[in-house]
This record gives sequence, structure tokens and C-alpha cells, in this order.
Amino acid sequence: MKLNKFVGLLVIGLVLTIAASGCRKKPVNTTLLPGSRAGRVADDSMGGLKDGDRLDLGANAFGKTGEGIAFGAAGEHQGWLEDAQTLKTETVYFDFDSSAIRSSERPKVSAVADYLKANAAKAVRVEGNCDERGTEEYNRALGERRALAVREELVRLGIAPTRVDTISYGKDKPLDPGHNESAWRVNRRDDFIVLTAPGQ
Repeated sequence: MKLNKFVGLLVIGLVLTIAASGCRKKPVNTTLLPGSRAGRVADDSMGGLKDGDRLDLGANAFGKTGEGIAFGAAGEHQGWLEDAQTLKTETVYFDFDSSAIRSSERPKVSAVADYLKANAAKAVRVEGNCDERGTEEYNRALGERRALAVREELVRLGIAPTRVDTISYGKDKPLDPGHNESAWRVNRRDDFIVLTAPGQ
């Protein structure tokens, strides 16, 4: 009789342990990475960029070779007005599992840089997105790399790094909800949101 109670308790404990380990809560909201507009991701367990981190871009307009780009203060553009339409045609698309900007997409990044040069009071947020394949964590990290790659290119083209925010949505914001290559192709992208200070 005591053995049956012991086995029953053991089975219940085992079931509860398995259930608890499989119930990791899915992150819902995006969180600003410390000290950085370069890389807001929904879960910073992937590491990410921290205060004082720099992107090593080689020689560029803002520093010597190897000096890289320092990130500005977090939330500097918080509360600014958002415009998703102005640069909608400049959306940058990526190959599967890649954050490299294709040569066919570079003119779009140049057009964004030209827009920012002509509108010195505005900033931009680069939103990295992925298709549905892969884990949530992997896609958030890939979306971050995609946004940072475009930010790096904008800086190389002469845009001050403090004018470019980045965020990763991973696979959470598909343009096409389909489950085939034509849907995945448009979901692997960076969108541009124009930011304008209130009152301007």
C-alpha cells in the first residue's frame, strides 16, 4: 500500500516537472536593449548590444578604421511621430537566412540616405523582419542583424548614427501570412519608419 502511494507521488512529481519545463512563456512586447537604438529585440537572452558597444565598420565618415560607431542614448526618439508611408517603396528584402544587403537592394538604402540628408530634422527606424521558418529567438536575432546591416550602410553613406534607430520583430509581423516561398520572400525585409519630432 505504501509502495503504491510512493509510486503515485513519484509519477505526479515527474508529470509536474515535465509540464513546468515545457511552459516557457512566450515574450509579447519588444524591449529596448540597454543604451542602444541598435537592436531592440523581444528577448535580450540572445545577448545583443550593450552600452558602449560599437559596430566595427572599418574606415567611415565618423571615425578611423576600427573605431566603429557608438550608439546614442536609449529612447532618444521616443514619442516622435511615426510615418510608415514615405519610405515604404524603399523596403529592403533579404535572402533566406541572410543579413547581407543584396546589390539590387543597395539603391533603396541610398534613397533613404538621400531622404535623410534632405530632411535634416528627421530620423528613421529600421525594422528587421524574418519569415516564419526557424525559432522565435533565432528570428529575433536575425531581424536584429538585418536592421543593423542597413543602419551600418546608412552610416557609411554619411548619416549620423544617432539618427537611425533599429528594432527586430523577428517573425511577428509578416506582410504575407502564407506558408510558401512567395510569402516568405516578402517577409524577409527591413522596413523604414520616418520619425519626426513633435511640433515639427
